[in-house]
Amino acid sequence: MAGYHALPLELLAEEFAKLPGIGLKSAQRLAYSIISRPEEDVERFANALLSAKRDIHYCPCCQNLTEMELCSVCADEERDHGLICVVESPKDVTALERTGEYTGVYHVLHGLISPIDGITPDKLRIRELLARLQDGKVREVIMATNPTVEGDATAMYLAQLLEPLKVKVTRLAFGLPVGGSLEYADEVTLFKALENRTAM
Repeated sequence: MAGYHALPLELLAEEFAKLPGIGLKSAQRLAYSIISRPEEDVERFANALLSAKRDIHYCPCCQNLTEMELCSVCADEERDHGLICVVESPKDVTALERTGEYTGVYHVLHGLISPIDGITPDKLRIRELLARLQDGKVREVIMATNPTVEGDATAMYLAQLLEPLKVKVTRLAFGLPVGGSLEYADEVTLFKALENRTAM
């Protein structure tokens, strides 16, 4: 960063730039925004950051983020605990919960298998998933990883791992988005739509 900025401002911008999706210009805008706010607002912001870091931990059951002993989904006795949806990150839980349709529980892997990036199965929350299946009460595991090379590889790896446990393993269907047009869909999306077609 240019040396004509005040050093604390430069250091603040550098910290913002370390966040995903924040470029240098956005980081500078955020730093200037913080400096222009009243001190009480900045203190509240700093306290929120510290509180989130100190108080949030992994749910011992599903590995989602929570500030409680168990996350709200795992603690909900109305949810179907015999149905587990396996996702890559806590953001995926939020996305699926927004639909209001899923009534089962989740398991968060915190990543996908990617040997190129040094992410091997032992670095994911797979042991915790297997531990949940030991009592025989889970009847279905839904693989809800993204339709990418890493997502497919992770789903296939887990399906093979779960095969001896005699639990039904399914994969989310992928294809055309609602309201989409065939002429604008790429070949892979069209192939997936054909492959995942259902009876009418």
